[in-house]
Amino acid sequence: MAVLGPTATGKSALGIRLARTYDGEIVNCDSTAVYRRFDIGTDKVPADEQGGIAHHLVDVVEPTAVYSAAQFARDAAARIREISARGRLPLLVGGTGFYFRALIEGLFDGPGRDDAVRTRLHGRAVRHGVEHLHRILHRVDPRSAGRIMPRDENRLIRALEVWMLTGKPLSAHFGETRPPLPEYDVCVIGLRLPSEDIATRVARRVEQQWARGVVQEVRDNLTSGVPREANPFRGLVYRQILEMLDGVRDDAETRALIVRENKQYARRQLTWFRKEPRVVWLTGAGERDETFAAARALIESYGACR
Repeated sequence: MAVLGPTATGKSALGIRLARTYDGEIVNCDSTAVYRRFDIGTDKVPADEQGGIAHHLVDVVEPTAVYSAAQFARDAAARIREISARGRLPLLVGGTGFYFRALIEGLFDGPGRDDAVRTRLHGRAVRHGVEHLHRILHRVDPRSAGRIMPRDENRLIRALEVWMLTGKPLSAHFGETRPPLPEYDVCVIGLRLPSEDIATRVARRVEQQWARGVVQEVRDNLTSGVPREANPFRGLVYRQILEMLDGVRDDAETRALIVRENKQYARRQLTWFRKEPRVVWLTGAGERDETFAAARALIESYGACR
């Protein structure tokens, strides 16, 4: 089973409650939660709020590591089979659509990363904006451009890297893939909320992140030697705080910017997940009783999730 959807919809709360009800364990499906020592800005569920439910694929790599969607698919498939073998229910919970697709549909076994190519492409993104890479990709691989968000630099670079190294569009390789979990039929619940509710919840979450010390978390990671180029620092919250520490904007402006960009990110996530034919949508925050009741009804009449 999977609980997916945009940021700030209460996926973790619903996932934990369902796991308690159905003797389950949670498998993280968020690309930022895999990194150690980046906790507050990634909204990891603290141990004392997990309700005794096992959480897998959280804090599994160092911030300097390269952790790809293909690696996630391999790791998640292994954990899901292990959970099932113990007679428990695996629940995939998160908001990274590309990770979900890699696990359910598979990714091709493409060429390894080429640092020279990536450096060149990153340089173009710096000079001309990330959307410049999206325009290039649209010319050489329109199908992939339609699946990758215009500001998703990492995945844009990977798609262009594959094209440059193989002479073949990334989308053409997908026809050669095999899903990592062919024996599973996944019931997928999607959470969504009106945009005004997302805005209110995101603003409240940013205030909570500040109160919990997210700015100090950034300072501590820098002091410990995590380079600014590390993947977690490229994500929402952390990228803007780095700019604040560099004097680009003040505290209040930084908080407001994070709220705006989270709202935009939520819209992009919703657009992505709407393309997933397996998703059965529930409108309501994940922590609400009525959302939990609707999710249980879907699970117990499993045909609705096929």
